[in-house]
Amino acid sequence: MGASHSVQGPVAAGGARPVSGGGGGKRVPLELAHLDFSVLQQCMHCGMCLPTCPTYVETKLERNSPRGRIALMRALVEGRLELERGFGEELYYCLGCLACQTACPAGVDYATMFEHGRADAERAGVLASPRRDVVRAVALRLIFTRPWLLRAIGRVLRWYQASGLEGMVRRLGLTRLLPRDLRELEPLTPRVQRDFSDALIAPHEAPVRARHRVGMLTGCVQDLVYPGVNRDTVDVLLRNGCEVVTPRAQSCCGSLHAHNGELDWAREMARRNILAMEAAAGPLENLSAIITNAAGCGSHLKHYRELLAGDAAFRGRAAVWSAKVRDIHEWLVEIGPVAPEARPDAEAVRVTYHEACHLCHGQKVSAQPRELLRMVPGVELVELPEATWCCGSAGVYNITQPEMSRKLLARKMACIGKTGASVVASANPGCCVQLEAGAAGVDGLSVVHPVSLLARAYKDSQP
Repeated sequence: MGASHSVQGPVAAGGARPVSGGGGGKRVPLELAHLDFSVLQQCMHCGMCLPTCPTYVETKLERNSPRGRIALMRALVEGRLELERGFGEELYYCLGCLACQTACPAGVDYATMFEHGRADAERAGVLASPRRDVVRAVALRLIFTRPWLLRAIGRVLRWYQASGLEGMVRRLGLTRLLPRDLRELEPLTPRVQRDFSDALIAPHEAPVRARHRVGMLTGCVQDLVYPGVNRDTVDVLLRNGCEVVTPRAQSCCGSLHAHNGELDWAREMARRNILAMEAAAGPLENLSAIITNAAGCGSHLKHYRELLAGDAAFRGRAAVWSAKVRDIHEWLVEIGPVAPEARPDAEAVRVTYHEACHLCHGQKVSAQPRELLRMVPGVELVELPEATWCCGSAGVYNITQPEMSRKLLARKMACIGKTGASVVASANPGCCVQLEAGAAGVDGLSVVHPVSLLARAYKDSQP
């Protein structure tokens, strides 16, 4: 894991810890110390999480397990451990897949500890380097906080891909000039689409008879790479009697920031999204639901209440927001989905379903996507072995930990191969990008969002 852990005296007043490796005794306030300490004490060290943790299963090292990481965080707060590089490295080796939370009999809130622990590592600067600092500043604090800039970069990337320049660079082997880590990541570059969500979805769309009024979240990566999924989601909502309000040029939900130790920016992005939805739809209380179709985003969006609990101006609005957020599959089953009409010429297709970690473990939405897939005429749903095992995408994990990510993708693709399916359904943009990279070497295998299959079935059943 890097440097060995050193034992220190009691935690300083106000929950501050000295930073190791120099720093002249500088004290850093701990985000972990702001938690109810019972959160850190929940872990019984029973070991039920161990066989569900991809990094522990791979290395068999206790420090690479959920209970090992919890022990590190608890020792830090209790003053038995120095806040050092090894602590930060271990927390970033974790996928954050939350499979441990599903397995835990004690209800340990690992997600909260994980995010606060990473925030402590970032505030202390124990992982700082010139290159890392620049990348984080440009990506997290510049690009993903400015929707217009993200879209501008997306359009440049789209031109590079669609013009044929990308293909020429690959044919000439020019990618060999890139640093090794970038060269290995280049095939994972997502395909940016010509039209983004604002061009495909009107600010307000309504069916002839509306039973519900919902807000639609289009995301950031989803907006650039899978805007068609957003259009399909709106079509499905309309077919199921929902009036849809979609704010323009939405901001990142903040999950990328929260999962990478930037909690202050995560709070800012939460405020922006609440304000944007209020500007488009009025008071949040007037909405039946706020819809998301991206698993990782949805898991974070449902926690705005906790994220903004200390903000007097937004505390109440964040609580309403969290109560309204629904994953699209969850919402459709909740209101009673309209079944597509079966057609005699419906094409039979074998589909398997990969459960995005933050949908099944983070949001506990597992049965609903399967229920909707079984409604689609012609679909033969085949269960995927290890369906809840992480594919290795995990936000930016395939960038920061490429070796482990590749191992997890190979394991996932082997399981998919056993099903004989020609379609893999998954409900998270990160998973879809990762699975598409794995499917590139498999003839006839495609990756599709479940809601897109349902949308197609509705269109096919229309006269």
